[in-house]
Amino acid sequence: MSHKITGPSNYYVRKLIRDLWKTQIKIWKTVSKSLSGPRRNRVKANLYHINKNTKKSDKIVVPGKILGMGELDHTLTIACLEYSKTAKKKIESSGSKLISIEELVEQNPKGSGVKILH
Repeated sequence: MSHKITGPSNYYVRKLIRDLWKTQIKIWKTVSKSLSGPRRNRVKANLYHINKNTKKSDKIVVPGKILGMGELDHTLTIACLEYSKTAKKKIESSGSKLISIEELVEQNPKGSGVKILH
């Protein structure tokens, strides 16, 4: 018996993928695509990687999970699907903002100035 690939079973993630795709804006469609693959292929970014690849006041979206290894030495606005407890503590103590992907889309529907971290 073969298994049919159905995409994410989590309702929240499926809705997010659909809503991002419907915006018809390139950056959100790219995020939508990277979320719609298998969970094992999703981005796992640690704070060290985020810190190295961003500048102060950047707005970034991580289509996956943020892990707590490393430190942030500047303030950012970070939108992601999931995060570890350690990552959340370190992000908040650096003065950065941690928001959901939907909140970022609401604040910035055109996606201008937003970077996707792969």
